[in-house]
Amino acid sequence: MTGKGKRNVLGVLVDATDYASATEQVVAAAHERRPLALTALAVHGVMTGVLDPAHNARLNSFDVVTPDGQPVRWALNLLHHAGLSDRVYGPTLTLHVLRRFAEEGLPVYLYGSTEETLARLIPALERMFPALKIAGVEPSKFRAVQPGEDVEIADRIRASGARLVLVGLGCPRQEVFAYAMRPLLDMPLMAVGAAFDYHAGLLKQPPAWMQRAGLEWFWRLGLEPKRLWRRYVILNPAYLTRLAGQKTGLWKAQPPAPATERPATFSV
Repeated sequence: MTGKGKRNVLGVLVDATDYASATEQVVAAAHERRPLALTALAVHGVMTGVLDPAHNARLNSFDVVTPDGQPVRWALNLLHHAGLSDRVYGPTLTLHVLRRFAEEGLPVYLYGSTEETLARLIPALERMFPALKIAGVEPSKFRAVQPGEDVEIADRIRASGARLVLVGLGCPRQEVFAYAMRPLLDMPLMAVGAAFDYHAGLLKQPPAWMQRAGLEWFWRLGLEPKRLWRRYVILNPAYLTRLAGQKTGLWKAQPPAPATERPATFSV
């Protein structure tokens, strides 16, 4: 299929797309040397926009927002008859994109996470894609950007020769980073969530049946209950309630206009 465009899910504009279409958009932007911001949103990512209008406006300015979680895919099918047979899961999309970049000799830059995670991620990616060119690696500083630092980061990325930046800062920090850095870079930025941890072997993927059933949240809750319980226990019911409201017309999920101003500060 080709992308069917953006659709309103609780006021967040999500693309009715598949792996092939999303991958092609990233590769095309890299070849054409133009900025592109992509993120893959599960329920938590959508709800960060619902609960924060300013962030919702940022999300609505993204070039591509894929349905990372099955409940987001289900919402596209329920509300808009999108006919999507599969989600576009961030870690899997990352592998689709990296395969194409390796085949076409396009270098990539890894931004975010810790030095320890990146040290495990790089050899794992090189085993999967021996031809992959990693132009640069930069761990997160786990703090707010300092004056002028965003330009310095952009200069380092451009000087590396990279044609893609994979951003692994966690939701919603990675989305704010990609939004803020897009005007400074002539290449796509992909906010890839937990992909760094999964492909570095630090997080175990749930069984395929749990992924198909939309139960990945339950798997991750079991792995990290102290960190994630609020996210899932509070946000999942809130998502379902709003989805029912939008479907029945009891709640008008009006998407805010796409943001245009860069944030005063963001995490690096």
